[in-house]
Amino acid sequence: EPVKPLRGASVTPLRGALIGYGFIAEKGHLPAYAMLSDGGAPLSIVAIADTCAARREKAAALPGVRVYETHAELLEKEAGKIDFVDITTPPCDHARIAHAALDRGLHVLCEKPLTTTVADARSIIDHAKRAERVLYPSHNYKHAPVIKAVRRILDEGRIGKVSLVTLHTFRNTHAKGVPEWRTDWRREKRFSGGGIAMDHGSHTFYLAFDWLASHPTAITAKMSTLGAWDTEDNLSCSITFPTGTASAHLTWTAGVRKVIYTLHGDKGAIRVEDDDLEITEMRADEAGKIAWTRSVESVSSNWMDASHTIWFRSLLEQFHGAILARDYAGKEAENAFRCVELITTAYASALEGSRELPLGGGASP
Repeated sequence: EPVKPLRGASVTPLRGALIGYGFIAEKGHLPAYAMLSDGGAPLSIVAIADTCAARREKAAALPGVRVYETHAELLEKEAGKIDFVDITTPPCDHARIAHAALDRGLHVLCEKPLTTTVADARSIIDHAKRAERVLYPSHNYKHAPVIKAVRRILDEGRIGKVSLVTLHTFRNTHAKGVPEWRTDWRREKRFSGGGIAMDHGSHTFYLAFDWLASHPTAITAKMSTLGAWDTEDNLSCSITFPTGTASAHLTWTAGVRKVIYTLHGDKGAIRVEDDDLEITEMRADEAGKIAWTRSVESVSSNWMDASHTIWFRSLLEQFHGAILARDYAGKEAENAFRCVELITTAYASALEGSRELPLGGGASP
């Protein structure tokens, strides 16, 4: 039987609270909600919590927003006044806040990584199912226009069945937080849960799941740290899938900010370099002679803008769609769990001299 939408949900605005008011909340999420007022999904932010006094002062200047010091205070005083929370704190607090929100009967949108441990990830997914509330990860790279173009090309069958993917993310530094609170928190394991693998691994891995149309079964990984931090700034890994292989390198020590992805199928290949898209397609003439055709296009995606507001608007529309469909902990939540499993297993592999370690994947994402 088809899932029935919530009565009136398509027209009734859903009110939300931002838990954490750092860079990505202020520059990415909040402007995306503002864009929705122009005819998108009816979601709005009416409350914000942040433990930093200077950030609360900044949030208090926003019109129509109530401000609190802690998520616990917000959840208590906003009971009956909000429908969802958007968690944008450092990863160390994701699970605790998500559980508290689900206990209050609220839907949860959560920044990546979903949690810093496999046990926590599974726990909040199970909680969302019991509570019958949506748990949705902020997997915003899937919403970049150029990545949407890749999906269209794959759906058209132009490069055939994909069996090899390479994903390279180059950054010359870690993403900096707001100046009012621990600008380098991503380099402190107690807040971040890890370095570039924890921070950027999710983006890399959920794209690989999508493009290889499965979840991975094994990984071997190597990591290194160049600075005086307790978190890694380089990750290299090879990941085995039932359908093929993914190779990834993530770094905070590059000489340029750039992403380069390649997808290789049995009828051609795709290469993405930021906004630039190159498609190579295999053609056979009547005599069976093989030739390749190459086409190039540019799909403006604003990779240099770390706020990714347009991507977040698309993500919020999908989150709203999941609420309407009562898709409490569906495909995206499961992919988020698999990302956490992959990240934590990568750490274990690196600690064991890059030994290949098994994963619980295999099923189609």
